[in-house]
Amino acid sequence: MLELARLQILRYRRKVGFLDERLPPGERSLRRAAWAGLQDSGARAALLSIHARVKGTSPTGWEHKSLVQLWGPRFNDYVVAAKDLHVFSLGRLPDHPARRERAQRTAARLHAILDVRRIPFGQAGRELGVPANSLRYAAQTGSVLLRWDGARQPVIWTVPPPDVDPREARLHLARRYLHIFGPAAPGSFARWAGIRPAEANAAFKALAPKLVPARTPVGESFILAEDEPLFQEHPGPSAPARLLPAGDAFYLLWGADREILVPDPKCRAELWTTRVWPGALLVNGEIAGVWRRNATEISIAAWRRLSSAEHAAVEAEAMSLPLPALSAPISVSWSGTHRGC
Repeated sequence: MLELARLQILRYRRKVGFLDERLPPGERSLRRAAWAGLQDSGARAALLSIHARVKGTSPTGWEHKSLVQLWGPRFNDYVVAAKDLHVFSLGRLPDHPARRERAQRTAARLHAILDVRRIPFGQAGRELGVPANSLRYAAQTGSVLLRWDGARQPVIWTVPPPDVDPREARLHLARRYLHIFGPAAPGSFARWAGIRPAEANAAFKALAPKLVPARTPVGESFILAEDEPLFQEHPGPSAPARLLPAGDAFYLLWGADREILVPDPKCRAELWTTRVWPGALLVNGEIAGVWRRNATEISIAAWRRLSSAEHAAVEAEAMSLPLPALSAPISVSWSGTHRGC
């Protein structure tokens, strides 16, 4: 069994998540940045996740023609590459006949009333006579897209469903998860994707010839065999600072997986709160605090004393955030610092 230390795992995840060095601008980079999807449940979180990974990100970067929005894993709002729509939709289509039929029936009814219209999903729910949130199930068919700008209700419309076998899409989704979040186990995949444990177990079983078992500081799990060399690579320099938004893939973790990223339980409680998560402050490759934004005001709470160079790097990163429609210059304040996490 492959033995993986904490620092190996963190270096690997930063590398495959493009958090040590930003990618060049362009459609290919956007797709790579969104390999595990970009959660966008917090207004413009996907944009800030792109900014953390791709050079020259503009305030409209999340609306690039190569990207689409849908209700993705756990029915959260996600931005994904249009080429990968089937992975994040059909990959979550339930195996259970009744659940699958519900998703397909909802999608068919939506298509019948919408035709070519794009309308707020609340209006669509009223026209169908159902709770608007129930329309999220239709996203699993790959035939319902949305646009949410963070201020108003999502606008939804229908598209032809992807011509892909849902079982193949599920395996693609599992490989994406293992590549970005590995080492990982079926249970964590089920939690992240919002699918049943039996469905996650079946996907890992089908991928078994392509997996390598690994022992980590928090237990046993798996990595993709093709990724094993990346875990063994000599470490390169980490980025001085990144401000990761709530729901960013780097810390979208549960259970024991969180202990690898943030060993101190007090700090874990500050990052993964029981309510709305703050953003994560990444300094020289380690989570070193949390941050929040109110309009153009960025408030940062560091868990340790930062050097003058680190302090300057964090402020420079904050000032570079491509926030849309700024009414004033970005300002940075520090609060509750040096709590010894």
